[in-house]
Amino acid sequence: MTMVETPHRLISSEPSAARNGEERPITASSSFAELLRQYRRAARLTLEQLAEASGVSARTLSDMERGRSTGPQQRTVTALAQALSLGEDARRQFIERARQGRLRDHWTRPSGLYELPRSVDDFTGRAAELAWVDDFVHAADTPGAAGVALITGAAGLGKTTFAVHAAHVLRQSFPDGVFFVDLFGMSSQPLAIDDALTQLLRALGITDRRLPHDTQERASLYRSLLRERRVLVVLDNAGSQEQLRLLLPGGGPSRAFVTSRRLLAGLEGVHRLSLGPLPPVEAAELLTGIVAQRGSSDGGAAISELARFCGGLPLALRIVGNRLVSRPAWPAAEFADRLADEERRLDQLKAGDLKIATAFGMSYQQVAESARRVFRRLSRVPGRDFDAALAAVLGGVSVGEAWDALDELVDLGLLEDSTSGRYRFHDLVRLFARDRLHEEETTAERDALTMRMTSWLLRMATTAGRWFEPAYGRPEFPDADLSSPEEADHWLRVNVDNWLGALRTAASGGQHVAVVDCAESMYWFSDRWMHAPHWQEVFTLGAEAAAALGDPARQAHQLNSLAWVHLVPRDDPETALRYTAQALDLAIPSGATAQIASAHHAAGGALRRLGRLDEAIAAETLAAEMFRAVGDMDAYSQCLGALGSCLRDAGHYAEALEQYLDLWALLNDDQSGITPGVVAFTRPIALARIGECLGLLGRRSEAVIKLTEAISLMEQAQLPAQQARSLETLAGLLADEGRTSESRHAYARAAEVYEAIGDTEASSRCRDLANAAP
Repeated sequence: MTMVETPHRLISSEPSAARNGEERPITASSSFAELLRQYRRAARLTLEQLAEASGVSARTLSDMERGRSTGPQQRTVTALAQALSLGEDARRQFIERARQGRLRDHWTRPSGLYELPRSVDDFTGRAAELAWVDDFVHAADTPGAAGVALITGAAGLGKTTFAVHAAHVLRQSFPDGVFFVDLFGMSSQPLAIDDALTQLLRALGITDRRLPHDTQERASLYRSLLRERRVLVVLDNAGSQEQLRLLLPGGGPSRAFVTSRRLLAGLEGVHRLSLGPLPPVEAAELLTGIVAQRGSSDGGAAISELARFCGGLPLALRIVGNRLVSRPAWPAAEFADRLADEERRLDQLKAGDLKIATAFGMSYQQVAESARRVFRRLSRVPGRDFDAALAAVLGGVSVGEAWDALDELVDLGLLEDSTSGRYRFHDLVRLFARDRLHEEETTAERDALTMRMTSWLLRMATTAGRWFEPAYGRPEFPDADLSSPEEADHWLRVNVDNWLGALRTAASGGQHVAVVDCAESMYWFSDRWMHAPHWQEVFTLGAEAAAALGDPARQAHQLNSLAWVHLVPRDDPETALRYTAQALDLAIPSGATAQIASAHHAAGGALRRLGRLDEAIAAETLAAEMFRAVGDMDAYSQCLGALGSCLRDAGHYAEALEQYLDLWALLNDDQSGITPGVVAFTRPIALARIGECLGLLGRRSEAVIKLTEAISLMEQAQLPAQQARSLETLAGLLADEGRTSESRHAYARAAEVYEAIGDTEASSRCRDLANAAP
């Protein structure tokens, strides 16, 4: 036999009996475990080297040396004797000890093998999940259904702790035993299926002599034993479907709890339970329970803040709690201050051998390099969530390849997905991804990545915004899969945090042209989403970029947009007038007629809000004349509507009605020159104003008809702010008509729409009116 060469460092790490005097001398009473250990050390072999030479797994050898396997099969012993180069006498003694062990195993049933780990005393929360497990365990057997509960979730969510706790709670329901096996699925050497079956069969009382040699035969024996008994098997940390299939019950009263970071979608007929982060209250309760032994009074605010930084991850909460318990004099508030620094948060979340980054790292190493690249680069996304298109841009791959990478990351819990096709990080996982990006990619690569993402997001946002600009219609951007205004509207709303973050990055990086282009493209779209909170920032950045470019006309455009922000969403007409004055100061010297007219139009709206109706009518009339003179019929139509509002506010209801009817006729004239998009936007608003005027003139039945039709059109055109106002007006008219039930319903609907757009005051008002109706 050729001996395996052993490096000096391995020899010195396991000193021989002769050097240390630790080994008992070989005697007639020496056990098989003692013989094996001493002969292996005398041969200067590690467990791994003996496993390679004999064909017996290192884990099985470890069990033998620890006395867990006292009587291995003869062929196993013979292979070991040959690998150890034993002499004749030693060989006979070695084989005899194994035979004696087999005889003892035949008459002795193992007890206490593969016992559950202890359950933590401060287990907190998970009431709904524990109820689910209880129902699963006690449910009547269904033919063909596996008694398997698959508990999945990302690293750090406490899957093992939960499964062990549940198993302890339910122990009395399994009189034939509760066993625990760690499958080491996330390690570089997962537990082999054959070894797992061997462990479980031993736990069930099968001696080595009775163990079938064939893996399939072992699995069959295992399933038959589970079918005859009521046993609970906890299979922890499963790495794959293949590792599990032969370890699952095939029917009968036995049950299995399986924990895994992977979704294991290939397993059929199992009951699935997905663990998520603890809710804030339960997270704070768990942390409070852990630190209770400190004997000091930690402020509730500090504990809640620490729990928030942990993002509901039980592992992170345990680390924080353990660190505080180990340092009783350390104020919790001081630790919270440390965790507030995102740059250092992951480094702070470690205690002894517990480290949150290590837990994430084990999952990270399981995915392919292409998916790791996508994962770490996604940490650059400025918003809370993202889709496959943005992942493809960051990863430098096709959208199809991005889908594959995202699926792999979701499967291992490194990303969360939703039914809308969007993905997001857990806050701590995002920090881990960012750290990986800094470790694995250069500064130049990271800067180029940010530039590419920013450019793409701004082009997408600008393209989407221009769908609503009369001068553009359907814009062209090859990478933008936006084939309709509805798709453009949806993209802008769901990606607002991302394109707004890109706008900030571009502004700070001096990309002034891109910033102004994007801000200008939002002019018409902002009317569709007027109560969104970010318009002041968008148009402020646009104004600053235009000023940096030395372009007074474009700067005036942005200032007029800021006037609109303060006029409509913010209801601050005085500030709106200041912006229009600044816009005029820039537009008049540069001869920017469109912006001069826009400033008069915005000023007219502000003056109307302030009750200065004569000035408002003069400003709107001047704006209308200027727009018509330059052929801007889209803006001209808006001024006509504004004039109608001035007349209505002045109490000239009949004149206001005529004004709105003229606007209605213009909108329905195919030769008016008004673009279809503006017609579609303005028609429902004009119809609603007609209904309002009819109501003010006492023609309530006609008003109800017009408003009902307008509300339907507004819902189709996705104009929620205008829809809410019209619903409230309709509700009042219905109440005046004595149609109480319909009025109550309209007020309730108006309250819902107001709440959806963030106008809580109006929502509360309408809800009170709905409830107050007799």
